[in-house]
Amino acid sequence: MKKKIIFINFLMSLTVLFSMLFQTVHSYEHVYKQLTEKHCDHKYSAHHKQITHAHSVENNCPVCHFTFSTFIPNAFHSLSFQNVNVVSTPVFFYKTAASTFFKGSLFALRAPPVLS
Repeated sequence: MKKKIIFINFLMSLTVLFSMLFQTVHSYEHVYKQLTEKHCDHKYSAHHKQITHAHSVENNCPVCHFTFSTFIPNAFHSLSFQNVNVVSTPVFFYKTAASTFFKGSLFALRAPPVLS
């Protein structure tokens, strides 16, 4: 079991390392593509509208825009506190019922007797 966990940890670290290295190598591919393209000179005239050809720049590269995320949601839950007013009437007389009957003595106890 322990060898399996070590193998899985090693495999996951190689996966992260491969994704970072592949992104770096892919960026060199973009540099190589820019260096090998044929340079195009445009000659514009002041009073003529010319559409001869178009240049397209690929800005949406999913490999270059790959990032690792932490999988922590950014949603914050808000709590609203309400002040609750409880109306209570004052009590002026308290009445307690107490029974003072002593049930006897037991010599095994070390505490004073309890009145219940």
